[in-house]
Amino acid sequence: MRGLQVLFEDNHLIAVYKPAGVLVQGDDTGDRPLSEFVKDYIKNRYNKPGAVFLGVIHRLDRPVSGVTIFARTSKALARMNQLFKDREIEKLYWAISATRPEPLSGRLVHYIEKDRNKNFAHAYAKAKGDAKRSELEYKLLAAIGSHNLIEVRPETGRPHQIRVQLARLGCPIRGDVKYGFPTPNPDGSIHLHCRALSFEHPVKKEPVRITANPDEEDEVWKLFRDQWR
Repeated sequence: MRGLQVLFEDNHLIAVYKPAGVLVQGDDTGDRPLSEFVKDYIKNRYNKPGAVFLGVIHRLDRPVSGVTIFARTSKALARMNQLFKDREIEKLYWAISATRPEPLSGRLVHYIEKDRNKNFAHAYAKAKGDAKRSELEYKLLAAIGSHNLIEVRPETGRPHQIRVQLARLGCPIRGDVKYGFPTPNPDGSIHLHCRALSFEHPVKKEPVRITANPDEEDEVWKLFRDQWR
């Protein structure tokens, strides 16, 4: 991974840019996760001896990029987890699809069931068994040729939610062969990016908004640079 890009930092929280292809937290692949790079950064910047506390608040899928936030104290971790549970954190994503959504904006409600053995989510139109109600709002921001930039605001946080719900809309995300896009991206990424997180600071009680631009070297994302302001 190239140098760590810190987006926000105080005594309670640290937010960084997660490149596509990097894990947030370690798994059985043994690949070094983003959390370890952040721990190294804190340890070196503040000359901290011993182990560094770092709480994982939310996770982006490995092929997804964007804002990722961690807690630097157990109190901040507990409070941020509660904010996510209470849906008091506003999440904004950008996705690129080869298909223009119809209608151009709307609200999607599905019931999502995760097959953990296959790491695959199923989205149903009606309630079914243990499937969880999943909601998001979307709108088309811009279109250039066959590339359609879609803004997504998920209200729930189900596994693979945006990926499977956009696929059900007929708009699979570019590169996401798992959910219906015909070809993978060469680097294994998908064109889904966590653009911003907005919330009330868990300790200071001040409004916080953290944003990140997509990969500046990605030719498809670069088509929409006028949206990055």
